[in-house]
Amino acid sequence: MSRVEKDFLGERELPDDVYYGVQTLRAKENFNITGLPMSREPVMIKALAQVKKAAAITNRELGVLDADKAAAVCLACDRLIAGEFADQFVTDFIQGGAGTSVNMNANEVIANVALERLGKPKGAYDVISPNDHVNCSQSTNDVYPTAFRLALILRLEDYAHSLKELEKAFAQKGEEFIHVLKMGRTHLQDAVPMSMGAEFHGFATTIGEESQRIREAMNLLKEINLGATAIGTSVNVPEGYPALAVRHLAELTGIDFSLSPDLVEATSDTGAYVQLSGVLKRTAVKLTKICNDLRLLSSGPRCGFNEILLPQLQPGSSIMPGKVNPVIPEVVNQAGFLVIGMDLTVTLAASAGQLQLNVMEPVMGFALFSSINAMQNAVKSLNVNCVRGIRANEDRDRQMVMDSLGIVTQLSPILGYKKCSEIAREGFAHNKSVHDIVVVEQKLLTQEKWDEIFSFENLIHPKLIKQ
Repeated sequence: MSRVEKDFLGERELPDDVYYGVQTLRAKENFNITGLPMSREPVMIKALAQVKKAAAITNRELGVLDADKAAAVCLACDRLIAGEFADQFVTDFIQGGAGTSVNMNANEVIANVALERLGKPKGAYDVISPNDHVNCSQSTNDVYPTAFRLALILRLEDYAHSLKELEKAFAQKGEEFIHVLKMGRTHLQDAVPMSMGAEFHGFATTIGEESQRIREAMNLLKEINLGATAIGTSVNVPEGYPALAVRHLAELTGIDFSLSPDLVEATSDTGAYVQLSGVLKRTAVKLTKICNDLRLLSSGPRCGFNEILLPQLQPGSSIMPGKVNPVIPEVVNQAGFLVIGMDLTVTLAASAGQLQLNVMEPVMGFALFSSINAMQNAVKSLNVNCVRGIRANEDRDRQMVMDSLGIVTQLSPILGYKKCSEIAREGFAHNKSVHDIVVVEQKLLTQEKWDEIFSFENLIHPKLIKQ
């Protein structure tokens, strides 16, 4: 069974069991770039349906859309919002036309679902038209960015929650390791002692900062251009439509959207996407640094730092028996590199807009959704498969502190910088401990004074101690 649909380019035959129409078919044939259809991002489909429903309600209230047609469109939108017909969104993420194909895909599916409810055959567009009714008072140039922003907000809510869970996991390890003494390092060289708990609490704090930045970026997405239509002049919309449509969208979604005060600017501006991409990159950079630290701290186990023990998840080599690799930090690093690259994509696409429209939003959508998905999956894996199972190698950590020449810094207020430098040099040249030089050989301090200076509490919360 098939049907024939017609647009101004001519007729095309479609299987009668599909709900999309001729313009979607052309897009499917024209844009096979990523191989990933819009159905891979259900929140975008939900967002499109919510925008279309808000538009239909507004058009009905303003008298430009018949009540029965508006009701049929709204009911069709509800089914999409509920998750039905996702497989009918077949256009590629990356496409020419500034998202026109995505918008028409939604228009055609909604029209045919509405027609089916009215007992009409698919393609009976004289009854419910994708353009005249579903797309009434709209353009791709206000529908696509509005739906895109709504979809990003929906995805970011989940991502922000995942970041919060990772922050909590690091904070819990910070409490667990609060009494673990270890050596702090700068330039990959011994510095001064610290608590491992403080180190992990620092990881928690830096991830917590990212949750705040995500919230700030989400607020920028709440200013929309719905009702701007083609270029921001609101051509073909009834009086009062933009403000009313935004109000209805806010009511439908529970998100406090606001209408941009300058619709011409808002239709061509993509600054919010650049900001969001930069925040995702910033988090990726921070996570990469943390995972590099975890890999260093767990290196060994016999010939490396071996300060922490990561969960053992899989054999690490096809040739070296017993080898286990830090695979979760490694994969999170790779996810971070992907996001950093995607940020450049967004930057280039945002800079490539001309005049009243940036036609590169589809690739920004692909980059941002890809980045959010990669980051969320990486964050979840780091939390569940790695951080929660980290253990401290406490005895080794303390022994490395006391064997380090870096602890001579604690003696500078008593012995002076020059003398401490001499002690460090002798320890390095003759493989001696600071304790042996200071207490046993040169008797510069008593054992009691040494114990006071190098008590656990004074090492992790140092106070100035004089002779």
